[in-house]
Amino acid sequence: MKHIVVVMIFLNINNGISSHSQSVDIDEPHTYTPPKHYFQTSSFDDADLDGDDIGVKNPLDRGPYFDISASRNVTALVGNTAYLNCRVRNLGNRTVSWIRHRDLHLLTVGKATYTSDQRYQSVHNPALDDWSLKVLYPQPRDSGVYECQISTTPPVGYSMTLAVVEPITTIVGGPDLYIDTGSTVNLTCIVRHLPEPPPVILWTHNSEEINYDSPRGGVSVITEKGDITTSYLLIQRAKTSDSGKYTCSPSTANPITVNVHVLNGEHPAAIQSGQSLQSNLLLSGCCCLVLLLLSVTLTGQQRWPAVR
Repeated sequence: MKHIVVVMIFLNINNGISSHSQSVDIDEPHTYTPPKHYFQTSSFDDADLDGDDIGVKNPLDRGPYFDISASRNVTALVGNTAYLNCRVRNLGNRTVSWIRHRDLHLLTVGKATYTSDQRYQSVHNPALDDWSLKVLYPQPRDSGVYECQISTTPPVGYSMTLAVVEPITTIVGGPDLYIDTGSTVNLTCIVRHLPEPPPVILWTHNSEEINYDSPRGGVSVITEKGDITTSYLLIQRAKTSDSGKYTCSPSTANPITVNVHVLNGEHPAAIQSGQSLQSNLLLSGCCCLVLLLLSVTLTGQQRWPAVR
């Protein structure tokens, strides 16, 4: 009987050790921390949880979230199509909408446009999980904050800012430049408010493209690209034939024209004075004519008194 009791105690000890070793091997529930450029939109919807599932799913299983690695600021040129890109992961059966903050106007839902302004369109790229807001022919008034929203409970959104800019092209000293014969003409064209420098800046003289390899020689252009792009047109040993209209035409901005006057020993003030003198002579002539007519009329009335 003692042997039976010893065997039972031994078996119980072995079972306890075995049970303890098995409990150590069980994996504990853990959570997954997504990369920083992933934005978790919300926790589970109550309808998505089934008792024991709470605390077991990791954040990537909890519903849709935004990939915020892209810039939240978008700059577009007036008239050039703008895209606001919203990348949503784990969308499931939810819907992506775009809302304009200025007036809380609903623009798109899914792929459908929900505004009378048909310039706003939703573009879906399933390969990248992108839901982009496409804005056709944007104008400065379209600038502002737009929100990409997911139809979770409650809804969650990701805001982006659109800046619609109109490039400005100027020529320093315009619209008229006066240059002495034999000196160097330096036309400085400045282009501002472009998201990136214009690929090409074209210079023309009297509507004809300038040939920098022409026999005339001494004509060159220097362009410095950056946030503000500057193009310098240099014409050495200016001649009277170099006078005329010069136009700076950036490929992604509006052109600007300046009138160049190459003077042969004549000062600009003399030209302006001559123009003023001609205007004054014309005005004086008109005044004399009016006075003469008035005088003739009065004389006629005195010679032919009215009959009563």
